[in-house]
Amino acid sequence: VQLVESGGGLVRPGGSLRLSCAASGFTISDDAMRWVRQPPGQGLEWVSGITSGAETYYADSVKGRFTISRDDAKNMLYLLMSNLKPEDTAIYYCAKDNIRGQGTQVIVSS
Repeated sequence: VQLVESGGGLVRPGGSLRLSCAASGFTISDDAMRWVRQPPGQGLEWVSGITSGAETYYADSVKGRFTISRDDAKNMLYLLMSNLKPEDTAIYYCAKDNIRGQGTQVIVSS
């Protein structure tokens, strides 16, 4: 089982980014997946989740700005982040159960 995130970078407040997570060794649509993040100097926090039935859930802090989705044919998970704020700065990880990738860094700064 492997998860590899990509798509992070430096973006100005109000900007957008799309994070991607390539999964291998399992089928992402068979299980719930989630995005978590770790802001600088802080612990992990849950951001968003998608069930095997494609129901989606969001932390209050990102609701209305972030969209989680998946491409079952490509076995990929995505997180579209819009109207980014400096407080969204963090390392973002996709996760399944207790497994997560190496993360991708997002920096929101002017």
